Amino acid sequence: MPENYKKIALEARKKVLEMIYRAQTSHIGSNFSSIDILTVLYSIADIDKDLKEDRDRVVVSKGWVAASVYFFLAKKEIIPKEDLGTYCKEGSKYIGLIEPSVRGVEAAGGSMGFGLPFGVGFALAKKIKQEKGRVFVLMSDGEMDCGTTWESALIGAHHKLNNLVVIVDFNGLQAMGRVKDILNIEPLKDKWEAFGWEVREIDGHNSEEIEKALLDSVSQKPMVIIARTIKGKGVSFMEGANLYHYKAPSDEEYQKALKELKSNG
Repeated sequence: MPENYKKIALEARKKVLEMIYRAQTSHIGSNFSSIDILTVLYSIADIDKDLKEDRDRVVVSKGWVAASVYFFLAKKEIIPKEDLGTYCKEGSKYIGLIEPSVRGVEAAGGSMGFGLPFGVGFALAKKIKQEKGRVFVLMSDGEMDCGTTWESALIGAHHKLNNLVVIVDFNGLQAMGRVKDILNIEPLKDKWEAFGWEVREIDGHNSEEIEKALLDSVSQKPMVIIARTIKGKGVSFMEGANLYHYKAPSDEEYQKALKELKSNG
């Protein structure tokens, strides 16, 4: 399975690079930091193309990784693969922030701190209805600055939502700089534990660690996975460079990045 994850993640990086380059849009670095997480998550989550009621739900709070989400929805045949070619084109519903107008998108993402409130609501509704499935919420480390995150964390712990799993894509960078310089959230593990959550810390680019954490079960607590990642992972000149939070790849950068990704295959 780990070898399969590696193959899928590489395929995703190539396609997402192409989509963002052709659209001349942003957030390539953020997409690449989360692709390994999304590869495993969409592989193990119980979501089929029919979107049955008792399915797992994936809430992508850091909705600026829309290109990656669309790739995985297409891979699961929830949206047509040919729709990826319309990404961020005029009139397309596939914009750079995810919206529930796209089939398979559970909630709007992109506004900081919105995803976990949605996730808590979905998880609580499942408990009340005695519905199968878990709720996964992918968040950014920048969202740890938001009050809605910690209010939702308290609610999740209070209601013992052990069907709720948060994954924090901790790449150490946010829109305007380094997380530690803008609002130091470390030690993040201690904070989540103080709010009553089970915590796992992993390498967010290690598929075995990601899979183990996602499949782990806890008795009465919601769980948060702090995934340490590298922004721009997979393309050396983009790694750890916050420039690629907003900058679209140039023709030269696209060819250089694609060549590097192909050499990794």
